[in-house]
Amino acid sequence: MRIDVWSDIACPWCFIGKRRFEAALDAFVHRDEVDVEWHSFQLDPTLPTRADGSEADYLSRSKGMALDQVEQMFRHVEAQAAGEGLRFDFDSVVVANSFTAHRLLQLAKAQGVGGEAKEALLSGHFEQGRDISDHDYLAEVGQAVGIDPALVRRVLDSDEFVAEVEADIAEARALGIGGVPFFVIDRRYGISGAQPSAVFAEALETSWQESGKLSVLAGDPSGSDSTGGAACGPEGCD
Repeated sequence: MRIDVWSDIACPWCFIGKRRFEAALDAFVHRDEVDVEWHSFQLDPTLPTRADGSEADYLSRSKGMALDQVEQMFRHVEAQAAGEGLRFDFDSVVVANSFTAHRLLQLAKAQGVGGEAKEALLSGHFEQGRDISDHDYLAEVGQAVGIDPALVRRVLDSDEFVAEVEADIAEARALGIGGVPFFVIDRRYGISGAQPSAVFAEALETSWQESGKLSVLAGDPSGSDSTGGAACGPEGCD
């Protein structure tokens, strides 16, 4: 079984959804026969490489939300993250364009450590206040997952893996994916949003036993979800 996951590094529900999905996958009887591939997606490609101000300032300004509303949203997401063993710290989040970090993820995927790099970058962004656009930090992440930091710097100083990031985003668009995280199981079934682990577990069992065309088992690929699986889309996060 193959599972393709589209997500952005600068997406809180993508980290929460990753944990919930992994919990279901770890309990799946056929876990050793499942391959997971992470794909690039950008919620806000218009961001400068590094933006001034806090995450709260950025969301208030870009989404037209009052600061107290943003802070309330942060506390809710932090509580959801804590339920999955994550320690989000929105006050320390560095607002930065994620495209360069996605290029590192593509390099990591080519080296067979895409999942490890994805985990490190999500944690760095939401838990550690690291700058995901900074080449020094990305070289540090590369080294931590077994990639020569000199290779990371050489790649990031070139245009390598730009085409791969753009191809992932184009494929998401072709599938009608407008919000992330989005999970596609065996190119047959789609799951939108950070659904509860039980939803992922049921989808894994269903896909293992059945075949057919891609249908959304849970959530809405556009990013608008009313079933409890929160997601982030171009207009913001649930």
